[in-house]
Amino acid sequence: MEQLSLFDHMDGFSGTGQEIGMGAAGGEQVVDFTMPLANRLRPKSLEEFVGQEHLLGQGKMLRQLIERDQISSMIFWGPPGVGKTTLASIIAGQTRSAFINFSAVTSGIKEIKEVMQQAENDRRGGRRTVLFVDEIHRFNRAQQDAFLPYVERGSIILIGATTENPSFEVNGALLSRCKVFVLKELTEENLAQLLKRALSAPEGFGRQQVSMTKRQIQAIAAFANGDARTALNTLEMAVLNSQIQPDGSMIVTDEGLEQCVSRKSLLYDKSGEEHYNIISAIHKSMRNSDPDAAIYWTMRMLEGGENPLYIARRLIRFASEDVGMADPEALKLAVAVYQACHFLGMPECDVHLTHLVTYLSLAPKSNACYAACEEAKRDIKERPAEPVPLQIRNAVTGLMKELEYGKGYEYAHNTEEKLTRMKCLPESLQDREYYRPTTQGAEAAAKKRLDEIKAWKAGQD
Repeated sequence: MEQLSLFDHMDGFSGTGQEIGMGAAGGEQVVDFTMPLANRLRPKSLEEFVGQEHLLGQGKMLRQLIERDQISSMIFWGPPGVGKTTLASIIAGQTRSAFINFSAVTSGIKEIKEVMQQAENDRRGGRRTVLFVDEIHRFNRAQQDAFLPYVERGSIILIGATTENPSFEVNGALLSRCKVFVLKELTEENLAQLLKRALSAPEGFGRQQVSMTKRQIQAIAAFANGDARTALNTLEMAVLNSQIQPDGSMIVTDEGLEQCVSRKSLLYDKSGEEHYNIISAIHKSMRNSDPDAAIYWTMRMLEGGENPLYIARRLIRFASEDVGMADPEALKLAVAVYQACHFLGMPECDVHLTHLVTYLSLAPKSNACYAACEEAKRDIKERPAEPVPLQIRNAVTGLMKELEYGKGYEYAHNTEEKLTRMKCLPESLQDREYYRPTTQGAEAAAKKRLDEIKAWKAGQD
């Protein structure tokens, strides 16, 4: 196997867990090897930062703002492990600002006010403060509002980081004062670059003799799914599980690596935006009669830990909304699959959901029932609440009969055709047609039958 020479022959860790390394400017720096690898390797300049070329490449807007020291409050929106915290720290360092790392998980309004007061004091002393708020979407509206006056006065430059769509999760007033930058997943090439640096850098594994193949590095990069933290944590586990040779060197074996990458960490938050993105992908793939895509997105949800009954409920809805009368069997199968998921649970019920999404993808499609439902609801909202016509009211008391409830009612079973020309809609809605069947699948027969009924009622039989 081709080996990478990504190590130098230096002494290993000291008993204190710290080593003296050379800083970026040539000075000594203390490396704390008890810290996670991802923290030890955190870039300190734009030159060390990997990825986000669309924002930080030469001539790109964010890079120019940083280099010209013209930054303003901003929101970094992107998946985990793409460098949101690191980029905020680099900005603070390169713009000669105080940097405060603030967590939305552990802080409340009291802590916000204390930090804001310190920032205000620093501003009066001529120093700016960059306030980085990780997971800003976890702050409630009142907590987010507490930042507003300080952002407006310029006491702080707010940099918020979120994995959720800021349009939904960040207060509109605060969002309007921030520039949103979208950070993308790191590519496998980006991650491979980070991993090679981790093996060669003194603050990584450069002080040890670690041997890995290019194929193993690529396997970790693929497993990490665009997340630098996952890639570095996986590398750290692989090195810790490596085979130690008599001379103290370490070889990462395929068997050891397989134990570290046995299950991919999928980007999926059951209560967040990705949840709605993927269920939408399932619906639209089935609607587009694409069983392969529908199966893939369904398995993505299941592998991400989604409750199979949630997926089954959404498929029951799809069976009527998008298939409807074109294949009346679809609803029966959807309900049966829901029951199967309820009886079996995961992991066995995955094949039942695959069965159903395949069936629904290939079924003829009609949204006529859905369209009828929505149009009727729209009329109910926009028009006056019409009374039930007398002829189809139920006269269960003498008074009701005196008031002519049920007068003019025609019993369809008493006719040869099993039809009457009695009107059942309110007078103002007599011309309304909600159900407009298509000619897809079994609905073609329903359309033919409805056309015959309408023709008979119009006296055209």
